[in-house]
Amino acid sequence: MSGHSKWASIKHKKAIVDAKRGKLFTKLIREITIAAKEGGGDPEMNPRLRSAIADAKAANMPNDNIDKATKRGTGDLPGVQYEEVTYEGYGPGGVAIIVETLTDNKKRTVADIRHILSKHGGNLGETGCVGWMFERKGVFTVDKTKYSEEELFDKAMSVEASDIVDADDIYEIYTESDKFQLIRDKMDEMELAYDSAEILAVAKSYVKVEDKKAIQVLKLVEELEEHDDVKSVSANFDIDDNIIDEFNS
Repeated sequence: MSGHSKWASIKHKKAIVDAKRGKLFTKLIREITIAAKEGGGDPEMNPRLRSAIADAKAANMPNDNIDKATKRGTGDLPGVQYEEVTYEGYGPGGVAIIVETLTDNKKRTVADIRHILSKHGGNLGETGCVGWMFERKGVFTVDKTKYSEEELFDKAMSVEASDIVDADDIYEIYTESDKFQLIRDKMDEMELAYDSAEILAVAKSYVKVEDKKAIQVLKLVEELEEHDDVKSVSANFDIDDNIIDEFNS
């Protein structure tokens, strides 16, 4: 597998999220705030907020932080207001990249994204320049040690997932984007243990990248993901496992 799946596996191995819990909390608070702003503060009536709160609780965020972020979104508490902005561009080797952000300052964010892309041999493009190469999917990652492939396949199909993929040391379960929250609720009811759950831009096809350009791509995506304003990064790269091992070492 390639592209998103390989990056998901890399993140799993490097434990980027766990090592940067402060950054994780920052991103989760922003997601809760904007979800509440757009759909109201009742998670039962707001699927996006319900999903964001579930992610926050899985990361052991205190309930007080969750409540305050929700109230900032609804306007019941003062605070910074965020908006969603998506950037598109290219990395080394012609790799297409989509960067989804939650920002309170678009000028700052676009300058930072442009700088990171340029620093690693890429460039920022116009809106729509690569979006057609991707499609929106719900993506759940599951640690391979928790289930056999057959067992997980049966569970995934029982909740009407569209596909399951073997991606190194994790499995990825794919769903249609409009069924994401419904399927997540079903997974929670059956207590299926997943490590992450997101709606992402998933590449329709992939670009092979080798040698130094491959390392450049991995460093680029890693730095983008570490930026406080970035919610997610999607790319259509295909990189051999030996290069990934070098990057992880």
